[in-house]
Amino acid sequence: MARQRRKHTREFKVEAVKLVTQKGYSVAEAARSLDIAETLLRSWKLAFEKEGDQAFPGHGNRPPLEEEIRRLQAENKRLQMERDLVKKATAFFAREAL
Repeated sequence: MARQRRKHTREFKVEAVKLVTQKGYSVAEAARSLDIAETLLRSWKLAFEKEGDQAFPGHGNRPPLEEEIRRLQAENKRLQMERDLVKKATAFFAREAL
């Protein structure tokens, strides 16, 4: 039977990374003591080093930059649809005028 996927809080992840970065534990020791995979702890460590306080935003919570990108992409899609509608209307009325 497959193991059920565990969810870890942001605080747990930050403290796990601190064990390695500040307390001097090796990744293997920290992972073993926390009962998590070494690769998981390494990925948390890399994410924390790369993103700092923005790391581990939580389920459904995107970092501000990603949220802005998502908003701009949605606006771009809406504006393209409006442009296409105006093009079709112009072509329709041009045919009617002939």
